[in-house]
Order: sequence, then C-alpha cells, then structure tokens
Amino acid sequence: MPTRQDSVRTVRDVRTGHVLPHSFYARPTLKVAEDLLGKVLVHRTREGITAGIIVETEAYIGEDDPACHASFGRTERSEPLFGPPGFAYVYLNYGIHYLMNAVTEADGYPGAVLIRALQPLDGIELMQKRRAPDGREIDEHALCRGPGNLTKALGITIKDNRLDLATSKLTIDDRGISVGRIATGPRIGIRVAIERPWRYWVEGHRSVSGRRTRIPESNPGSRARA
Repeated sequence: MPTRQDSVRTVRDVRTGHVLPHSFYARPTLKVAEDLLGKVLVHRTREGITAGIIVETEAYIGEDDPACHASFGRTERSEPLFGPPGFAYVYLNYGIHYLMNAVTEADGYPGAVLIRALQPLDGIELMQKRRAPDGREIDEHALCRGPGNLTKALGITIKDNRLDLATSKLTIDDRGISVGRIATGPRIGIRVAIERPWRYWVEGHRSVSGRRTRIPESNPGSRARA
C-alpha cells in the first residue's frame, strides 16, 4: 500500500478508467514521457492480471539520438519505432532483460518512451511469484523498480513486441490517478547521450529506480525536442 512518503495518491482498488487511445502517443515524445506518469500499465495473461502505476519513464527520440535504436537506421529490430504510435516496442537487453517501450510521435518518425518503474497495483502476489519463484518475499516497492524487473513481474516478453496498446492484452490505462511533483534528469543505464535530461519520475517515490538527480523544470533542455 502507498505510504506517507509516496508521491502517487491512489488506493489499490482503483479499477475504473479508460485505455489510452493512439492519439495520446501521437505527440512529441517528451510530452508523452511526462504524461505517462500516473497512468497504469496492465498485462492480461492466463496466469492473471497484473498492473502498476507508472512512476518513471525515459524518452528516446529520432535517428540523431545515439541512445535510440533508430540511430542504426530502419532495421528489422527498430521497425516498430517508426510507427504507428501507440504500439509496444519490446526487446531483449544484453540478452538478459526484456524492456518495454511505448511508440510515440507521428507515423514514420522514430520515438518511444521506456517504462522504467511501476508502483505495483494489481496482481501483486503473481508479481512476487514471477520475480521470486523460490518463495522469498521481495519488498513491494522493489517488485517493479527498474525496466527489467517490471517486465518480469508483469510477464512481458518479446512475444508482446508490436502489440497494440489500445486494443490488446497489454494496455496503458488512465484511471485518474494523480501524482506528486515530477522531476527530470539525465537518462541512466546507457553509455551515450547521457547528458540529455529525458528521464522523468515522481519525485520521492520509493519505486523509482537508479539515481534521483533532479534538474529544475526551468532548464530549457528538459522540454526541447531532439
């Protein structure tokens, strides 16, 4: 359950809302990355439904962003990045973890938002089982802390690549959940273009991954497109 220290104001029995339409994603990637905070990532499988509130994202934009897969050109792997918007881009990172992105921008222009962390909401027992099949208990705020952990907790794999986020078993919902103060800062877990402040997170939230270095929102680079 959320605590006084958490920045997402919600309760676990929140179920109502609507699935985000394609038009939500067909916008500048930085805007989508910020607006996804507080939305709910939902995965429906035979094992059950798991869901979590998005509390951290990262933007990857265009062929001139060296950290974006589109920088290698339009390949079989990067094809989903070029559109249409509102679809999932899932890939295996370093042969270990699956990472889940939401494709953004106009059809034909490559962009995506990496979902970096969630606050567990629904199906927490199933998340625990997937993360720790040996039965050990993982702190609830650590279950979906980090992009590889959250896909494992939600059972998201390469089979979910290119799924329609508006109509498939994998969706992002708007349930009217409000968040606290939003911070921006450099992207993490990459080796190039680390100076770009294209990471967004709910400030002070325990489920956020990595460093929490904050850049004031008045920084013009925090809003600029690539």
